[in-house]
This record gives sequence, C-alpha cells and structure tokens, in this order.
Amino acid sequence: MQLNLLEIGQADLLSACPVALLLGVFTEDNNLERFLRLSRKMLNAKYAILAFEGEPYVWYSDQNGFKAFHANPKAQLLSYFNNTALIDANHPNYLSFSQHVHDLGAEHQRIVGFDLRIKLKGSLGQVVYFDDENYKFDTESVELIADLSDGLMKCLEMSVEASEYKERYEQQAALNLSKTKFFQIIAHDLRAPFHGLLGFSEVLAQERDTLDDQGVQDIAEFLHDTAQSTYCLLESLLNWAMAEGGNLVYHPINFKLNQLVGIVCDVLKSFAYKKNIELSHQIPADLAVYADMNMMTSVVQNLVANALKFTHMDGSGKVHIQAQRVENGVELKVIDSGLGMSATQLEHIFEPQIKFSLKGTNGEAGTGLGLVLCKRFIALNHGEIQVTSKEGVGTIFSIVLPVAINDHQTLVKTEQHSIG
Repeated sequence: MQLNLLEIGQADLLSACPVALLLGVFTEDNNLERFLRLSRKMLNAKYAILAFEGEPYVWYSDQNGFKAFHANPKAQLLSYFNNTALIDANHPNYLSFSQHVHDLGAEHQRIVGFDLRIKLKGSLGQVVYFDDENYKFDTESVELIADLSDGLMKCLEMSVEASEYKERYEQQAALNLSKTKFFQIIAHDLRAPFHGLLGFSEVLAQERDTLDDQGVQDIAEFLHDTAQSTYCLLESLLNWAMAEGGNLVYHPINFKLNQLVGIVCDVLKSFAYKKNIELSHQIPADLAVYADMNMMTSVVQNLVANALKFTHMDGSGKVHIQAQRVENGVELKVIDSGLGMSATQLEHIFEPQIKFSLKGTNGEAGTGLGLVLCKRFIALNHGEIQVTSKEGVGTIFSIVLPVAINDHQTLVKTEQHSIG
C-alpha cells in the first residue's frame, strides 16, 4: 500500500481540522509545515507524517514539500505508545509499531514516533519520522525534537485557549445582540397595536351610544384583527426567544405532508378570502416526511401567511402550495403572485427586521421574525430553505425535508475516510 498524497488545495475537508487550522495549515504562516520541515532537518530524516486525533487528514513532509493524505481509521497510533511520549528503537512496541506504520503505506528502515500532548486535553495526535537509512536516529537529535514538540504543543495550547475565549466572547456578544433585537422589536412592534387596542376600546366604551351598528362592527373587526396579529407576534417572539436560548425540543416523526398542508390551509382560508386571494394546494397523498410536525406546521403557516400578506387583493392574487419527491428528500414550495422582493430584501430575508416593519398589501405589519424561525426550524430538522423572488412578479419559498424513514433506517450520516 502506498500513500496517496494530496496537494493542500485538494484537501476539501479542512473545516473538520480545527487543530491544523489553528496552526495555520492553509495560510502563508503555516506553523505545521514549518515544524515538520525544521524537525526533519534537525533529525536528518527524509520523511515526516503528523496526525491529529479525529481529523480527516494526515500531514506529510519531505524534501519536495508539504502535502496531505486521508486518515485511515485503522491507524490508531496512540495505542502503541503505552502512556509514553516516545517510541524509538528501545521501546518494547518498536517492532510492532514499525510494522503497523509500514502496513499503512509508509515504507522505511528506521522510524521514531512522538506523542503530542497538552496538559488539559491529553494526547492531540502523533508525529512520526522515517526513511530508508539503516542506522539509528541520533539520540541527542531525538531529545531536541521532543523539546521542539513540547514547544509546539504549548503554542497550540495557548492558541486553543485564545480560540475558546474568542468563541465564548462571540457567543456572549451574539446573545447580547439577540436580547437587544428582542427588546427593540417589543418596543417598536408591540406598542402600536396596543395603542390601537386601547384607543378603539376607549371609543367603544365612551361613545357607544353615538355609533351605529356598522361603526360597532368596524371597531369589533379592528379589535379582533389587531388582537390576533398581536398574539401571532407574541407567539413568534416566544418561539424566537426559545430558539435563541437553545430551549426548543426536537421530536421528529413520520407524517404525511398533505395532512399538515390541509390544516394550514384551513387555518388561513378566511384570511385568503378576506383578501380575495386564491389559496390552493397540490400535495401527493403518499408523500411523507420525517420531521417535527409542530415545527413544520409553524414553518408552512408562516410561509403561507407571508405569501397572503404580500399578495394583491384585486382578485388576481394566487398562493399555491405544491410538493414532490426530490433526490435529497421531499421538496415543498409556497408560490405567490405577490409584490416580490428586491435583491437587497432577499439578502436580509432571514434576519429580524428591527428598524422598520414590512407592510403587506392591506397594511399588515410584521417583524420578519417568522422567517428567522422558519430558517432555524428547518435547520433543526436537517432540511434546507431557499427563496427566489422578482419584484412585481412574486416569490417562491422552497424547503427540502428528510423523506419519511422506516424502523430500520436512521438519520445519522457517517463519513468514511481512507488512506492509500
């Protein structure tokens, strides 16, 4: 077996290599390449390989440069060290270690290995030097490499600590931003409907005798619509706050999509009727998905309600829901003939709108929180959401969900990496 070497640019799984990335493996300041090159020269070894635990690539250095190859899950080099930091010719496992590395594709006559450890996390990986010379590595040089490896691990430990502090800072900053958005939305979008509720309630209470039946009916309809929209906003705020706090519970089940869409259309048909919009759906009866039904009901209801909100009321407006089986799951589309969106609006479509409210064709207000939740719910359900739109033509929201599974299947996706 031989090592199938890759150029660094061919390594497309670098995001799964956090330790290597901390050492600048894909940058001009590549400390990993520098360490292997200098240590090879100090040890007078022709080849070096370095593997970090759990990462998909092993890093390779020789006189021709710095490359990578896919990690072999059978490698398990750490098991040969027996809690020691070094395997050389004097180690009891030297021969078996040498044969194991040979079998993995690294042919050699001599070899020495170092376990790379940091205090807080233990072993992070191993570095191995080898070539076809038939004499032992110099003892003093081996000791120098051990010291150099310790120095690399101390630098890495500081990088890890700095990275963890940065991550905690960014998490706290994101949390503070979420709180700011939350209170801005409350201040901006809840005050107006409550002022309306209070004002018209006062009119109804104080001037009841001066109002005719139509006037009372108009105020009652306004109060009802405002209370309903305010309730929906509060529900969205609550769900968003739960999502931001990581308190949502994910309970996936198999269910037929036409049942869910039917429920949503029943809920929103009066809204569509009031706006003189044709609401229709075409969902195959046998099309089923594996997802959290409550979350998906919220998603579809938000998308359809938004479509109705921004569709014309002149009798030409249409909102249609359709679904089909696709290669990577089940695709559901909500299609409207509404106002459409600009490129700028599309760019920020899944962000909370805290500076202004988007007005519907009947003056309906909103925060955009519904779409923020839609994206979060879809992600929690291992799905995807996309949107295309053209001003004056309409909008299409497309979501893809996992297809319904049977008792013998699983959603867990596994990755296999190979060596050689």
